Amino acid sequence: MTRTHTLHAHYRLVRDASCALSAPLSAEDCCVQSMPDASPVKWHLAHTTWFFETFVLERGEPDFRPFDPAFRVLFNSYYNAVGDKHPRPQRGLLTRPDLATVLAYRADVDRRMQALLGAGVTPAQAALIELGLHHEQQHQELILTDLKHLFSRNPLAPAFAAPPPAAAAAPALGWVDFAGGLVEIGHAGRGFCYDNELPRHRVFLEPYRLATRLVTNDEFLAFVEAGGYVEPAHWLSEGWDWRLAEGREHPLYWRREQDWQEFTLGGLVPLDRQRPVVHVSYYEADAYARWARARLPTEAEWEHACAGRPVAGHFAGRGAYHPAAAAGAGLVQLFGDAWEWTSSSYAPYPGFRAGAGAIGEYNGKFMVNQYVLRGGSCVTPENHLRASYRNFFPATACWQFSAIRLARDAPPHPGSG
Repeated sequence: MTRTHTLHAHYRLVRDASCALSAPLSAEDCCVQSMPDASPVKWHLAHTTWFFETFVLERGEPDFRPFDPAFRVLFNSYYNAVGDKHPRPQRGLLTRPDLATVLAYRADVDRRMQALLGAGVTPAQAALIELGLHHEQQHQELILTDLKHLFSRNPLAPAFAAPPPAAAAAPALGWVDFAGGLVEIGHAGRGFCYDNELPRHRVFLEPYRLATRLVTNDEFLAFVEAGGYVEPAHWLSEGWDWRLAEGREHPLYWRREQDWQEFTLGGLVPLDRQRPVVHVSYYEADAYARWARARLPTEAEWEHACAGRPVAGHFAGRGAYHPAAAAGAGLVQLFGDAWEWTSSSYAPYPGFRAGAGAIGEYNGKFMVNQYVLRGGSCVTPENHLRASYRNFFPATACWQFSAIRLARDAPPHPGSG
């Protein structure tokens, strides 16, 4: 099979997957925006289509004509080089175009993209299409996380999927030691990667150890019940100010009735103490780590620990949109289940250069005031991940499936020094 035929098949699979996520939803579900950081499902469906129309068809389609010229502004996200943008906090006000028109927009662009692919594309066009497909997979994850935040604000506690069943007991928390030393991180070899994963480079690591699994709800509940949210000694100064301003006393989707409950994409369920704690901010993750007499790993430690391991875990393809309990011996839950906060600021790798034009805005301009997360989550498409993948969010973000893996400094490796 040629690369064009493979790309054609991948295009259909990714585009169909987005529509499958929205199919069970009403037009009302797809229009509402629950907070400025989230976007309506309808907007995600339109924006990912806008990407292909703007960056591929406009440049490569003979006699190009836009589906609707107004969409160039309405569904631009942050590409200043493209032109004006509709304000992000006001995406939920876009009752027009309606959902049916957005779906017609998708169908029209898909038809034209299939014609372009059928006629053959240049390597540069193929690279843009591949980027667009990975971009759409990012938005598939956002569809689910944004929808969860929206549904959590509804007093009816609606469900998108089946509720997660009771989990088996998680194994005891253990530790795996790594000698450290001079190691390489960053994308290597063939296959797609984002520009922020390059160039591959060397870093020096002191000996370290990683927890064998993610922190569980039960372990985090011990922090809550020990007064972790009322003792400022565990918190960074900005984190403590954030906690006070938010009135935060527990993770985002926890609720205290007669017993603890958690809102999930399967509705409101009893808090399963064996599953990983999720939807914690960097500030909460860091405070817990201090309380547990540990720390968060650096992104270099995390990637080094993953070297040579298969990208396998609990991803969106299973259709169970909630983290599973840990199982097995050694390091587990590195991929899937939940994104893992690291202590690393999101910054360019040595030698990084953003691309020219609007596509160069994809990652580089966000390299400030953000922290790196690694590993993917239960709502991430599996073929979207690799060990070098760098996700990033501000320290306050907690509507994503973000979790905690502990790290500690380790004694020097025998024979070192």
